[in-house]
Amino acid sequence: MTCTIAGIIMGNVHAGIVMGATLELAFIGSFSIGASIPPEIISGSILGTAFAIGAGKSTAVALTLGIPIASLVLIIKNLCFIFILPFFVHKADQYAAEGDDKGVGRMNLLGGFFSVNLPIGLIVGISYVLGSPMIKAFLGIIPKFVINGLGIATGLLPAYGFALLLKLMINKRNVVFFVLGFALAVYLKVPVTGVAIFGGCLALILTGYAAFKAHGEPTAATAGPAPERNSTNSSDKNGGIDYEDEEF
Repeated sequence: MTCTIAGIIMGNVHAGIVMGATLELAFIGSFSIGASIPPEIISGSILGTAFAIGAGKSTAVALTLGIPIASLVLIIKNLCFIFILPFFVHKADQYAAEGDDKGVGRMNLLGGFFSVNLPIGLIVGISYVLGSPMIKAFLGIIPKFVINGLGIATGLLPAYGFALLLKLMINKRNVVFFVLGFALAVYLKVPVTGVAIFGGCLALILTGYAAFKAHGEPTAATAGPAPERNSTNSSDKNGGIDYEDEEF
């Protein structure tokens, strides 16, 4: 979405959408795990797209610029977390001790704005205004074979992003679905949308079957004991002969 908006502002919506999709694939495996924070994707995407469109370059340039920019902005973001955010956290603790829930809410909003939104917004704006001429001049002196190499890297980085995502998600239980989707796309030439629809339908079928198996079939614990056969005085009612137990 950020790249699309940047493309609208720069006057090239199509390039913004394409660059946004490519950057999304490259960053798709970036998650915040514990104290590990991924690169600042939003600022890297905005600046990478704006610089590439402004210089009239391809998606490869947007990807090549966006990744290091996101890593550099992450450093500044961490500094804001270290030096700015603690002030609002301590104030929120004071309000919490006083029982002022509105004060805690204000500190949450102000802390997020002054420690994340405002600094990153200023960084993106100032970086584009000051860096656009330098980026254009730098991209103008890059040899053509380097640009071609960046184009090849553009195809590799989305695969790397998917690999990071699979490393976090894949296991012995769901690897069969990955192999099935790969086979549908490669050997049967099913488009990505078709694979997604097929996977969604298969997931619904399996989920419904699991729910039916868990709640639809009676188990030994819920079925209860088998009803006892009422054979009271059966032999007396039939002249001393129990016809139910006699085999013919």
